[in-house]
Amino acid sequence: MRLSLKHLLPIKVMLHLLAILPFCYLLFTVLSERAGGDPVQYIIHYTGMGALNALVAVLLVSPIAKRFKLGVLMQTRRLLGLYVFGYASLHIFSFLSLDLLFEWQLLASEIVKRPYILVGASGYLILVLLAVTSFNRIRRKMGRSWQNLHNSIYLLALLAPIHFYWSVKSEVIEPSIYLGIFICLLIVRFKSAKLVKKTNVASKKVKVV
Repeated sequence: MRLSLKHLLPIKVMLHLLAILPFCYLLFTVLSERAGGDPVQYIIHYTGMGALNALVAVLLVSPIAKRFKLGVLMQTRRLLGLYVFGYASLHIFSFLSLDLLFEWQLLASEIVKRPYILVGASGYLILVLLAVTSFNRIRRKMGRSWQNLHNSIYLLALLAPIHFYWSVKSEVIEPSIYLGIFICLLIVRFKSAKLVKKTNVASKKVKVV
């Protein structure tokens, strides 16, 4: 099936629904008191998983679009990226408000005791920069430096699963799976970038000849 611009709106509507429904489920679970014995940790974990899943979706867009020649999908990356930022912001806010109760003096000691917080904060800083510079007007003003900044999503793709893996105490199967998924996606992206580079070099040689 060929996708065109007329399909973009229904695709975006579907993606909005897929991204919002988990949040609605979280609200239902918490308000109906079905969040388990530790609702605070449930909320923090759930929103963190939402950010991870949205990040996986962002990194899947390019390989799928290129493999099946669905170029219109590339226009959904900003939408998905902003949902990564949204869920990550909820994750951070839940930790600061529900766990630390905005006791800012505890934050430094928590970072010392739990260094994975610093890894997560570094990833969130990258997300903030990506979200702020994702709009077309800013993109045009930044020129070539915009692409260099947005390539930092690949660093984020390492920091996020490492933060998840490091944060768990015993159950490492799930974070290990996510770490493997992100590594595979980065390998695919790296191979794709090398192929594009070789193609460009070959085309330049042909033109010279």
